[in-house]
Amino acid sequence: MKKVISLISIASVALLLAGCSSSASATNLDANAFSKKVSESGVVALDVRTPGEFMVGHIQGAINIDVEGTQFETEIAKLDKKATYAVYCHSGRRSGIAVTAMHHDGFTSIFNLTNGIVDWQANNLPLATS
Repeated sequence: MKKVISLISIASVALLLAGCSSSASATNLDANAFSKKVSESGVVALDVRTPGEFMVGHIQGAINIDVEGTQFETEIAKLDKKATYAVYCHSGRRSGIAVTAMHHDGFTSIFNLTNGIVDWQANNLPLATS
């Protein structure tokens, strides 16, 4: 009986921890899969870095909303919650924060660049500067 209770406890904790991960709010993609995703029709590339980082280089066609800026919640509230978003930052930390916030705000189709623009550049994928 103790073993059954222990197994149930372990399973409950595992489910609880799984519910806390960002994978519940977005599909994580590596740079090559993310590149394919942003090239799909209707997908909005969302750069959540600072405007300065965005100006240095960003994915072609991306929009910039700084996840750590004071207007992030206001700006994402203006977006179409039914659209598909491909979200990225420098290393993946800020995009993880952004996709979690977006998920909580009702966005349903979100993809996250797992290791950020660093991974994108490591795969020699192009950046725009204008």
